[in-house]
Amino acid sequence: MKAALHVHGLQTPLVWESPDANLDAFDAQFALAPADADVFVLPEMWSTGFTMQPERHAELAEAGPAFAAMQRWAAETGALVCGSLSVREGAHFRNRHYAVEPSGRFRFYDKRHAFTFAGEHAHYTPGTERVVVEWQGWRLLLLTCYDLRFPVFARNRRTAPYDGVVVVANWPAVRSDAWATLLRARAIENQAYCIGVNRLGADGNGVHHDGRSACIDPYGRGQEVLEGGWFGSRWEAATLADFRAKFPVLLDADDFTWS
Repeated sequence: MKAALHVHGLQTPLVWESPDANLDAFDAQFALAPADADVFVLPEMWSTGFTMQPERHAELAEAGPAFAAMQRWAAETGALVCGSLSVREGAHFRNRHYAVEPSGRFRFYDKRHAFTFAGEHAHYTPGTERVVVEWQGWRLLLLTCYDLRFPVFARNRRTAPYDGVVVVANWPAVRSDAWATLLRARAIENQAYCIGVNRLGADGNGVHHDGRSACIDPYGRGQEVLEGGWFGSRWEAATLADFRAKFPVLLDADDFTWS
């Protein structure tokens, strides 16, 4: 396990349903990306915004320009690049959260909890698997936006443990207090680091987003980000191990299954 993992997120406005414009904007941002990063995290559906028209705007899974850009950014920076895209896979559309390595290898998590309030369930097929990826010896749980509200799904379990949570989102400002609270809750209850990366600005439906992205430590401490651009923190393996050893909450956690 790497002694310190440098994790950086990009909080930024998105151009509504315009993959080309977003790709150009993110290319420009990666030209300014922190050189010490081990992990970069982008917002949910960073190339389109939270579109409910995937038949018009989704790209072919693992074969489109946005995914290729994630592979290129990972190769150029030597870091893991995470973020979700609207993709087409056969007859299905997915809200797919990728974790792309510099080698081009990748894993993905298909968002399990569709946001029915916005009709996501009518356009995207949910995933069925929880996904923990390993990078630099760290185990990272991938979550997407609405997943944050479901603590059973996110629970740090002895059978599938993790060290950090990576949450990508398009979380509206009207509910941003819940966003900020839940990020801290997931870190505290699971004794894990947590990064939540939200977007800024209004989408094509007039829904406003105020960011409030954050990096939270296992104690629940962290600062919200209100401005646009890169932000990040240093995740310390010794801090995590020391806290879990001195206050072994996870040993007393309930056993359960979910379906």
